[in-house]
Amino acid sequence: MSEIDDFIGEIRSVNSAKGNFRFAPVMYLEYSLKHIDQMPQSTFEEIIKKNVEMNIAHPFREENGRSTRIWLDLILKSEIQKVVDWNLIDKSDYLSAMERSPINDLEISYLISNALTDKISDRELYMKGIDVSYFYEGYSEYTIDDL
Repeated sequence: MSEIDDFIGEIRSVNSAKGNFRFAPVMYLEYSLKHIDQMPQSTFEEIIKKNVEMNIAHPFREENGRSTRIWLDLILKSEIQKVVDWNLIDKSDYLSAMERSPINDLEISYLISNALTDKISDRELYMKGIDVSYFYEGYSEYTIDDL
């Protein structure tokens, strides 16, 4: 088992940063996750705010982006019967909007709202969304179709 495999799926126990942005410190992570869990999520706007907070919490050492996008889709599906067609959101636009979202969530809200669809049971859309999610993170060797 590799070093990365040892902590996959575990809440991180170390502080984390990306570029100049520091995610929630470990000493406040448990509190942050409880707070996020209690945040309302009945409207699109509330769901986006919750998504931004989860990005700030960054609960895992790895795989936060991909797991958070799946988590976001599940909340959208459950609460407002919509999902994101990730194929409609440009990688650099998305990553830039997420980077700025702790200061202002209007840009990420705009990108996601324009990519919402009511195709909540479309397996192909879901699987293609996973492909796009890996592409956002710099992985493009394989697609779901290859499996």
